Amino acid sequence: MYTPSYISLHKSGKLEVLANNLWQHMEKCDLCPRNCGANRLFGEKGTCGADASLRIASFGPHFGEERELVGKGGSGTIFLSYCSLQCVFCINSDISHGGVGQNKTVQDFADMMLQLQDKGCSNINIVTPTHYLPHMLQALDIAAEKGLRLPLVYNTAGWEKLNIVKKLNQVVDIYLTDFKYYSKEKAMRYSPGAASYPEITKKAIIEFHEQVGNAVAEADGIIRKGLMIRHLIMPNNLDETENILQWIGQNLPKDTYVNVMTQYRPVYKAFKYPEISRRITIAEYKRAEEAAKRAGLTNYKIQG
Repeated sequence: MYTPSYISLHKSGKLEVLANNLWQHMEKCDLCPRNCGANRLFGEKGTCGADASLRIASFGPHFGEERELVGKGGSGTIFLSYCSLQCVFCINSDISHGGVGQNKTVQDFADMMLQLQDKGCSNINIVTPTHYLPHMLQALDIAAEKGLRLPLVYNTAGWEKLNIVKKLNQVVDIYLTDFKYYSKEKAMRYSPGAASYPEITKKAIIEFHEQVGNAVAEADGIIRKGLMIRHLIMPNNLDETENILQWIGQNLPKDTYVNVMTQYRPVYKAFKYPEISRRITIAEYKRAEEAAKRAGLTNYKIQG
């Protein structure tokens, strides 16, 4: 029986202390790399759109995640409203940009985690958690006291501050991270204001791996701990894909779990950017697959 990392922190009282510490970061918010300085505790909204009120879009068993996370009961996914990265091609723009969702209490958040466990989910999968980290940890502490024992998945765009990530050591079981851009020019173009994305994300990913190691499925086919990297192939951006896969091969173990995703479609504001206003071609798909092979990656998945 797997015991999640956060259980010992909860029992020692350190999880509660950490949650309270992170809560104070919202007074002059610096939880994400934008460092907007909004006093969210006083009702100001950060660049992400969130104040201190917890807003949740939806929750439930999700069967569209990586199969090693889904299992028989699905991944217990909780979609938080708003996002710090603000990509122009976001498939969930109504949630991440528009803030669609309902205001909830931390107790509600904890109850959702417990309900997902009762439904037989394989894990608790928190989507875009960065700006609501204090709430997540408070809810996790409450849920752990009431019997939560599922692995915690930190489902992130990758743009995470190193000093904040270090605080999550022994809290997170699985880091499920995007690696979207290799160049600051592309980061700025498609996620305005995020020129630091490549530099910051590389450091964060190294720290993710330092904390949880490689993601390896257990005998039942389920991953309960480790680093899982996603990269979305974008049209006319295969240089980014090649450089990202090469970087992974050079800076992480060759058997790092990498999901090279092919499902890009132009939504939200993507049609304002002609070069990404279409789906990828077969030639681009093949080029990405060859890049993964050249990088020496031995545990990559690419959708056909």
